[in-house]
Amino acid sequence: MDAMIYLLVVILIKAEPCRSYARCLSGCSCIDDRHGRSLICMEESAFRAIPDNLPDDLTKIRIEKSHFTEIPRGAFSKTPTVENLWLNFNDITVINSKGLEGLGNLTELRLQGNKLRSVPWTAFEDTPNLKILDLKHNQLDVLPEHALKFLPGLTYLDLSFNQLTVISKEVFQNWPLYQKIQNAEERDVTASRTNVVLALHDNAWLCDCRLKGLVEFITSLSPPIILMNSYLICSGPDFRAGKFFHEIELQACTKPVVSTPKANMSLPLGSNLTLHCYAKARPDPAVWWTYGLKIIRGFHESQERVSDDTIRSHLVIPSLSAADRGVYTCTAVNFIGNSSVSVLLDVISADSASSSHVAGFLPASDVADENVFIDIRIAKQTVRGISIEWFAALERPSETWFTIHFGQAGDDKKEMTYIGPGIHSYSISDLMPATKYEICVTLKSQMPRPGQCIVFVTGTDITEMEQREKLIHIVVIVLAMVLAVPIGMYVCTTDTRIPCYEVIIESWKRRQRESNSSGLERERQGTFDSLQAASDEELVNKDFNEDRKAKKVVGKV
Repeated sequence: MDAMIYLLVVILIKAEPCRSYARCLSGCSCIDDRHGRSLICMEESAFRAIPDNLPDDLTKIRIEKSHFTEIPRGAFSKTPTVENLWLNFNDITVINSKGLEGLGNLTELRLQGNKLRSVPWTAFEDTPNLKILDLKHNQLDVLPEHALKFLPGLTYLDLSFNQLTVISKEVFQNWPLYQKIQNAEERDVTASRTNVVLALHDNAWLCDCRLKGLVEFITSLSPPIILMNSYLICSGPDFRAGKFFHEIELQACTKPVVSTPKANMSLPLGSNLTLHCYAKARPDPAVWWTYGLKIIRGFHESQERVSDDTIRSHLVIPSLSAADRGVYTCTAVNFIGNSSVSVLLDVISADSASSSHVAGFLPASDVADENVFIDIRIAKQTVRGISIEWFAALERPSETWFTIHFGQAGDDKKEMTYIGPGIHSYSISDLMPATKYEICVTLKSQMPRPGQCIVFVTGTDITEMEQREKLIHIVVIVLAMVLAVPIGMYVCTTDTRIPCYEVIIESWKRRQRESNSSGLERERQGTFDSLQAASDEELVNKDFNEDRKAKKVVGKV
C-alpha cells in the first residue's frame, strides 16, 4: 500500500511540468526562473491580435513581430501579476485608454518599433508602479502638457526616433517626478537619488520661438536627470537645420507686423511692377497677397528671408493694364495673430494727363480741393452693431474705391477699411456700451470731411438684455437723424425723465422742410424715412410711458 502511494506521488510530480507546458501558447515558449514565469512569442506573424487566453501566472510577456495593430480595452486584465511587458516591432497604431487596465504591478513597458502617432497618456493611471517606458522608433508628433502626469515613478523615458517637432517645457515641469526633484533641491537634500534617464534625440525639432522653453529646459538639466544624448539637433527652419540646441538663442513668440516701402503707387500702362511687403513675426507667418477679396493666383509671388524673424514677400505684376489698378493687400498670419498692409495702385492711361478720373483716385494736388458729395446714413441697428449705406455723386461711381474710417469719436487714429467698386454698405459689430463712435466714408485717397461722418452713442450697459437692446436701438436712431441738424446735437441717455425723442424728430422735420425744394434733399428725406421712424417712435413712447425712469435731454454735443 505504501508503495502505491509513493508511486502516485511520483506520477503527480512528473505531471506538473507537463501541465505547465500545456498552458503555454502555441508558437511561444514559457520559461520559469527566479523572477517568475515568462511568455516569449518571437515567431513571425504568430498572432493577428493579442491572445485572450494568456496564462494568468505570468510575470513577463514578450510578444514581438506578430504585426497586430491595437491594444484593446482590458487586453491584459487576466494577467495581473505581469511586471514586464514587451510588445516591440508589431504594427500597433492604437492603444485604448483602458488598454493597460489590470496591470497594477507593471514596472516596464516597451513599445519600440510600432506605428504610434499618439498615446492615451491617461492610460497610465492603471500602471502606478511603471518605471521604464520605451517608445522609440514610433511616429509620435504630439506630447501634451500633462502627458507625464500619471507617471510619478518613471526613471527611464525613451522618446527618441519619433516625429516630435514642438513641445513645451511644461511637459516636464508638470511631471511629478521632476517636481519632486526640484523640491528636494530646494530643501538641500544631499542623500543619494536614483538617476532619471531621458532620451529625446533624433526627432524633427523645429527650432523657432515655440521651442524656446524646451531648449532652455534642456540646456539647464543636470543630474539626477540625465539626457541619453545631450546633443539635440534642429531639423528646421532651414536656416537653423543641423544646429545643436546649445548653439541657438530663441526669442519669445510675437504676432505679425506687416509693412511696405510704398503704400501709394502710380505707374503708366505697360510698366512692370513688383510690390513688396515685410512681415516680421515669430514663428514664421504664412504670407499672401489679395486683390479686393480674392487671393491672387495669376501673378508670380515669392518670398525671401531678410532676418531670423522677418520675411520679404514679392508680387510681380508684368505689363500693367487698366484692370490692375486697385488695392493690393499683403497679409501675414501665425498662431498668435495676423496683420496686413495695403498698397494703392493707380495705372495712368497714356492718353490722360492725370488719373483724376480713373478708378475714383484723385491726384495729390487735387485731393484737398475736391468736394465730393457723399450721403451716408445708418440703415440698420442690432444689439451690438450697426449697418451703414452711402451714396456718392461721382463721375464713375462703379469704378470708385472708398475708405471706411471707424473708431471712437475724438480719436485721431481710426481703423480704416477699403471698400471696392460697386459696394455701398458696411456693417460694424461688437460695439461697446455707453461709447461715442464716429464712422466716415471717403474716397480712397481722401481724409474725412464734415458731412461724410456719422457720430452715434451706444446706450448704458444695463443688466436686462431686452432693455439694453431697445436702448442702443433708440440712441443710434436718434443721433442718425440729428445729423440733419447743422447746429447742435441732442443726446438721449438712460437717466432722463423728459422725452427728447419728439423734440429731435420735430427739429429734424423742420430742417427737412426748409430744404424740401432740393431734389437731392428729397431723396435723403426718403432715405431717413426708411429707418422705420414710426415704429421706433412707438418703441420710445412706450418706454417713456411704462418706465418711470424716462430719458432726459442732457445737453448739446
